[in-house]
Formats: sequence, structure tokens, C-alpha cells
Amino acid sequence: MKRSVWIVIGCVLVVPALAQARTGDELGALVDRVDAQYAQIKDFQADFVQETRIQGFDTPIRSSGRVYLKKPGRLRWDYVTPSVEHIYVHQDELAMYVPAHNQVVKGSLTMMASTKAPLRLLQGVGKLAEHFSVGPTGDGEKGEGGLPLLTLIPKPVAGAPPSSLVKIVSEIQPRTHLIQSLALHENNGNVSTFRFSNFKVNKGLDDTVLILNPPEGVVIVEDILPKS
Repeated sequence: MKRSVWIVIGCVLVVPALAQARTGDELGALVDRVDAQYAQIKDFQADFVQETRIQGFDTPIRSSGRVYLKKPGRLRWDYVTPSVEHIYVHQDELAMYVPAHNQVVKGSLTMMASTKAPLRLLQGVGKLAEHFSVGPTGDGEKGEGGLPLLTLIPKPVAGAPPSSLVKIVSEIQPRTHLIQSLALHENNGNVSTFRFSNFKVNKGLDDTVLILNPPEGVVIVEDILPKS
């Protein structure tokens, strides 16, 4: 389940690069509006609910928490339920703190193939069209307010093993043009859906919120995060 969060961490701010992609007038107009909205964002916070459906199991796995992001390249991803976990990202550096384990695990996001392209965009390097093919869903499905859903299909990353990610389907909130949901489809049939709400945009998010300061006595473990 946690593998999907490495992918979505890099996708929280990828939509601003959509302006290069065009698939019909309606989609083009939508990505222009989204691009304009995200270009103005310096920081934001949002609650999230994650639901992961694992192939072969009837009951989905649910979790929830809050995400904090500040340009350029700082992000904090907090799981609150069913267990507490804090994930901190600064550029390519990642630290995962699990209070129940009294341990911080550090690693590099770009060592995980499934996150490489989204991470470049989180860091402001490159354009979405260079890493994804962007278009509508196959059946032209629409979301809230009649806006088309956006499908992002990852392009191969040179020198990296194939990613498990097949596509990302994104829904845009019609009033704010912020990302309302992301559905990550993997090649094993698993689907992880992240729904965002209670956005706070450009509230002057303090850097201290995004910097890990673990309690005294916490064990620090370097570079053992799993590769995808």
C-alpha cells in the first residue's frame, strides 16, 4: 500500500505542466485553467483519504491523513489512521518516521523507479509531457461539474526497470481547479485512490512544519528504503 504513496508524492503538483498536452478543445481549456491556478501556488495543505483495492481481495484498505507542500521541493505526508507515519521530502531526500517503531528511515526517492518522472516535476525539472502521455479516459468519463477526467500514462525511464504504474487518472475540482483525486492503476491490478479535501492555499506555511525534528533517542537508519 505504501508504494503508491511514493508515486502520488511526486504527483501532487504535476498538473501545472499539463499545458503542453492537447486532446480536444475541452481538455485543452481545462489544463490551461489548472496550469494558471497551480502557477500561483507557493504552498498548500490538504486532508486526504486513501483507499487501496488489492487484486483478489474484496475489502479495500483505507487510511487517511494530511499533506503539506511548499515550493520548491518540500513536502510532508502524514498518515494519521489507521497508524501514525510521517514522510518528509526535500528535493530527492526522503525520511520516513514511524513513532511506534522509534525509528527514522532515510533514502532517495529517485532510487525508486516508479517515482522518478513525477519527482522531477515536483522539483520543477522538465515538463509533464516529457514523462507522461496525457489525454482523456478511454470512455470520456467526466467528474464533478462535468469536467473530463485526465489520464496520465508514464513513459519509460531510460536506464530504469519498468515501473509497476500503468496510469494515473486525475479528477479536477471544478471551482478551484485543484487536484481533487488521483487513482493509481498498477500492472498487478491494484488501484490506489487518493481523495483530497480541506485545502489551504498560500497561507505562508512555515518551513519548520516540513523539516523532520525527531525526538531524542530515535534510531536513524540510512538508505534501506525498498526499491520499486
